[in-house]
Amino acid sequence: MDFFMQLLIGGLSVGFLYGLSAMGFVMIFKSSSVLNFAHGELLAIGAYFFLALSTWANLSIPLSFLLALGGCFVLGLLVERVFLRPLIGEPLIFVIMLTVGLAAMFKGLILLIWGGNLYTYPDFLPKILEIRWGLIRIPPVYGTTLIIGTLFLTLFGLFFKFSSQGIYMRSVADNQRAALSLGVNVKRVFALSWAIAALVAGMSGMVLGIINGVNVHNLSAIGLKVFPVVILGGLDSIGGAIIGGIIIGLLETFTGGYLSPSLRDVVPYIVLVLILLIKPYGLFGLKEIERV
Repeated sequence: MDFFMQLLIGGLSVGFLYGLSAMGFVMIFKSSSVLNFAHGELLAIGAYFFLALSTWANLSIPLSFLLALGGCFVLGLLVERVFLRPLIGEPLIFVIMLTVGLAAMFKGLILLIWGGNLYTYPDFLPKILEIRWGLIRIPPVYGTTLIIGTLFLTLFGLFFKFSSQGIYMRSVADNQRAALSLGVNVKRVFALSWAIAALVAGMSGMVLGIINGVNVHNLSAIGLKVFPVVILGGLDSIGGAIIGGIIIGLLETFTGGYLSPSLRDVVPYIVLVLILLIKPYGLFGLKEIERV
């Protein structure tokens, strides 16, 4: 029972990160119908931003975390403004291939600057964050992950529900043409979607870097798990992305704990295939019916 509870907490923690990262992916897809294949590299960039600020620049951990988040936000704005906006009105395949090129470019830059070595962050998490329940011991990093995941989920929920920009983003996601006719600045919404997606991806990369260490190959591979998560939850459902992330995180953790660690990375893609066969619109996706 103790082992089960330890796996449960670990799976929920990692699942929150997958869900938050997938939420940024869904936001881009809902607002602009773009599949962002550079999502894994955005995770890695956030982790390396935090690494550079906390170790090379020797800044305090809270300041490094906030500056890294700000850097990811600005990077998302620049990507949309410099690379994506000139392709508005072009065939969708052009935009998708551009994100594939961005993924290769970002990964190449990271390898040029940092190489492919594994880096670790300084040990800065206080022992008070360690969760103890009887014989169960949850390391501080998982407690921190749960706290950060819950905090960001709450903040984004309030942002989408009450802020004007959040409401604009929801309107564009529901019906882009109707939002445009009502005076919503759709280009600004696109830019904000990319900025928030880069921010949550960077945050996920930082926390995953604390858990597993910072390596561009591992982090970009973790970014690929966004696809099983969003397919499971529904490609156009933000809430589904969170739930899908938690389910994938739990499946990975229990598979690694009870079956084999080598199988845990395969489970998300088995789920992906099964969902596409049984329920291709995902658990919470909207089924589109075209009348001819």
